Amino acid sequence: MSTPPLASGREGTRALRALLGVVLDALAEGDRARGGPLPAGGPGPVDARVRDALGEALPEDGDPGALATLVRVLAEGSADPADPLCAAHLHCPPLAVAVAADLAAGALNPSLDSWDQAPAASALEARVTRALARHAGLADALVTTGGTESNQVALLLARERHGPALRLVCGANAHHSLPRAAWLLGLPEPVVVPAPAGTLDPAALDAALTALPGPLLVAATAGTTDAGLIDPLPDIAARCAAHGARLHVDAAYGGGLLFSERHRAKLAGLDAADTVTLDLHKLGWQPVAAGLLAVRDPDDLAALHQRADYLNADDDTEAGLPDLLGRSLRTSRRPDVLKVAVTLRTLGRRGLGALVDRACALAEEFAGQVAARPGLALYDRPVISTVLFRPTRATDDAVAAVRRLLLTDGRAVLGRARLDGRLWLKTTLLNPHTRPDDLAALLDLVEGSTPR
Repeated sequence: MSTPPLASGREGTRALRALLGVVLDALAEGDRARGGPLPAGGPGPVDARVRDALGEALPEDGDPGALATLVRVLAEGSADPADPLCAAHLHCPPLAVAVAADLAAGALNPSLDSWDQAPAASALEARVTRALARHAGLADALVTTGGTESNQVALLLARERHGPALRLVCGANAHHSLPRAAWLLGLPEPVVVPAPAGTLDPAALDAALTALPGPLLVAATAGTTDAGLIDPLPDIAARCAAHGARLHVDAAYGGGLLFSERHRAKLAGLDAADTVTLDLHKLGWQPVAAGLLAVRDPDDLAALHQRADYLNADDDTEAGLPDLLGRSLRTSRRPDVLKVAVTLRTLGRRGLGALVDRACALAEEFAGQVAARPGLALYDRPVISTVLFRPTRATDDAVAAVRRLLLTDGRAVLGRARLDGRLWLKTTLLNPHTRPDDLAALLDLVEGSTPR
């Protein structure tokens, strides 16, 4: 067997060009075989197709057709976020230009744990992260794998600044990764403040901050996972300032509104935070992963500093080589910033803002269509791009059954959320190519699948 080609180097582009044709053909074949937003039949048939295509996972001898076979079975068995009827989660259809940039990142394979492995990538990351942080009203930012890692690092930085007695105070609407991060970091049990209308109650927060001994970290949310709601950030920031509490804002979902002149004002107060979670594989149309943690005080990042002589020896740092170990909890790290930088430069703020405006407008359109149908109940008008609704006379069990039926048939992918003591169907509209008649077709499917 000849030595297989590499993806970079003098012959890398030639080898990749031939393989890309194989991949693109397999993607198209898998898409045709799926024929909808999700493979029909549920987990069993998907697992059977994967089993048959994979065969022995670690065979004695290789199969040169494995690339085509496995990409095709993955495409056939995937949820397609580019299908207008795939609208359950904060799972965006990535932009083609971002995916193309990600290919380059994979081929070059820089590792952002030392400058000599990633000279240009480290320079690019430093410039892009600072620019995005400043756009949010902060000073600097780290690249992360997404909201969960960003929230964990935010709590870590707060603990290192204020000590191990630091206590997290968050709303009942907060993302599950926040109390989990407190547990991982050995912090005291978090204090959960009521969120009766789906957003953190400032009066209840004030009462908690008054009663609790410090130090305290308040976590607010700009874009809840269930309904896309935004906590009253200016009021929360004022309460934190009055009580000397640190403020973190989880804007993994809502942070994309920063690109929109029309919707940016919904994030008023964000710039008062000490740390902010951002996530561009949601309202940024990036392939996973594309998270950020922005910080107000760059000195907070000193807590991440580590010394490993083979990566950041003192004399190398003194000679001017950038020290990258303090830019992440991870050591080996791919250049996820490349796809972000390419997207920002290709579309600009105006182009990204137009995509955000389109997603929000689609949600308004969809909410209007729901409200116009007597057989459907609308939870509320959307704040970002999430709409909750349910068949008017259906029980919670019936609502859950409708969602699973559409999933099993491969006809639509809807989410679920429990608010106000009831189960709602959830749509998260992130596909800028979705049309009003696609939304109407989704509602027809729900109504046609609801027992009468």
